[in-house]
Order: sequence, then structure tokens, then C-alpha cells
Amino acid sequence: MAGNSQRRGARRDEAKKKGPSAGSGGQRRRGLEGKGPTPKAAERKGHAKSRAKKAADKRAETGRRPRTRGAGGGARKTTSEIVFGRNAVVEALRAKVPVTALYVASKIDADERVREALKIATSTGLPLLEAPRGELDRLADGGPHQGLLLQIPPYEYAHPDELIEAVAQADEAGLVVALDGVTDPRNLGAIVRSTAAFGGHGIIVPERRSAGMTAGAWKASAGAAVRVPVARAKNLTRTLNDFQDAGFLIVGLAVDGAIDLDELDLDPGQSVVVVVGSEGKGLTRLVTETCDQLVRIPMAREVESLNASVATSIVVHELSKRRTV
Repeated sequence: MAGNSQRRGARRDEAKKKGPSAGSGGQRRRGLEGKGPTPKAAERKGHAKSRAKKAADKRAETGRRPRTRGAGGGARKTTSEIVFGRNAVVEALRAKVPVTALYVASKIDADERVREALKIATSTGLPLLEAPRGELDRLADGGPHQGLLLQIPPYEYAHPDELIEAVAQADEAGLVVALDGVTDPRNLGAIVRSTAAFGGHGIIVPERRSAGMTAGAWKASAGAAVRVPVARAKNLTRTLNDFQDAGFLIVGLAVDGAIDLDELDLDPGQSVVVVVGSEGKGLTRLVTETCDQLVRIPMAREVESLNASVATSIVVHELSKRRTV
């Protein structure tokens, strides 16, 4: 009956009353308050950068380096480098690349390359390790190792100050090559070879955005990396400033250089750092501003640029002649 408050369900039982109680205890007010700036990605639990930071901290504590796949088809970088494949292994052994061990698959089908690799390893006292193919598959990260695999220790870079000290102790003017943005290991190896051939004292490469002394660079150097040190610079511009303070003339190689190479006025006793940029981009702005002289290689025909290793060979050869005049 309408209006009958006595019927069942017409009135709510106060003991079973639903909905918000009187007051929220400040929950609503606190919910409207700001939570402060968003934390950095590396500080957020579960974020990829946070995981990467924890992994880096752990590596710093244990002294281990990350395992990443290397470039160049047949190289992988961990604490040591792996070179695999019959041609790559034989070429590395011919070039006298420093090797820790030669892995040979069990029951391998021997051909001329396998026999040559075994002969070189035996004559040089290189450790020979026979391993099942599954182990070689793991070391090569699934790459086509063809039953042969080399383990190469990481290259021990010199410090740029060591090159300055070496020149100070020498009886001749210093000749050092600095690379700005050269990322091809084969170019680096060829430059090491040319520098060694013409009596240079060393190579400087930046830590970032530059080729390193990988197996490919060792092979291209034809073993010259044993005779000429390669130094790594944290900041190439500051390192060039240090060489200037030590009395070196900084000569940058550029297509639009102010003078031709043969016009460079150079005292026979003057130590020089030759700075070479990448074939496409050339020298970076800060490095260009640091150079004392910018020179170009005179050419008979219109050619936009030379390969970095070829250009370096020409300049180093020219400057080496002037040191002996």
C-alpha cells in the first residue's frame, strides 16, 4: 500500500546502512594532493632502464663485461672476441692476430684451410682445444663456424699520455695519427699499418663512435698493431689540446683545407698530430676548431674525397719524409 512505511523493505536498516560514512578520514583530500615529480626511468622499479642500471652496477662489482654480438660477420665481443669460420680463422692466423686458443670440432672434415690452421697453431705453440659441435655452436652464438673457432683476448689500449712520453724519449720528431669518426675496423687496421710503415709513434681513437681494435682491424693491420700502440681518448678535443701543450702541431686533413699538403710549412724537428675524419662527414666542428692547420691533398682530377686509410697513408708518408730532411 502506497505510503505504508511499515511494510517489509520500506525502510533501510540503519545497522546495515551502505555508502560513505561521515567523513573520509582525509582520504579525499590526500587523493587530490600532488605526488611530486615523476621519478627518472632508471629509478622506476621494473623499467627497462632501471634493469639496465642494476645490471651495469652488478658488472662493475664483478668486473664482467656484457656479451653483445659484434659486427663484421664472425665476431662476437665478450671479455674476449670470437672469430669463427674457416676462412676468417686462417686469415687471422696468417695476420698474426694474438690468439688465446684455437677450437676444432670433433671429427672435423679436414681440408686445406683446416690443415693450414692446425699447422700454424702447432708451429706457434697455440693451444688446440677439441670440442663437440654443440660447444662451438654456443661459442659462435649459432654462427657458421664450420668447425673452426678462435678466441682472441681484448686489445689493451694505451693512454694518450703514453704517446706523448714515448715521443719525448725519442730522438726524432713525433708523428701521431688521430681519427675522428672513422668507424670501419678495416680502415683503422690499414691506418695502423701505414703509420707503422712510415715510423709513426701511435694512433688515437675516441672511446665512442669510433672503430676499435677488433679481429678485423688486426687482420687489416697485417700484424703492425704489435709495433704501433693504439690509444683511446675519452674526449678527442681535450686530448688534442694536451698534445698542443706538449708542443705538437695539430694538422687536420680536410677537403676544403686552407692550403695544400705540400705547402705546409713544417720545421724538421716539429712533432705533428695528423687528424683524419670520416670519408663522408669529415672532421667534426670542435675538432676542426682545435686544429692549428687544415690541409688538403692536391689531386689532378675532381674527386670528392679519398678513403680515410688512403688519405692517411699519403699524409703520413709526406710528413715522415720531412722529419728526416
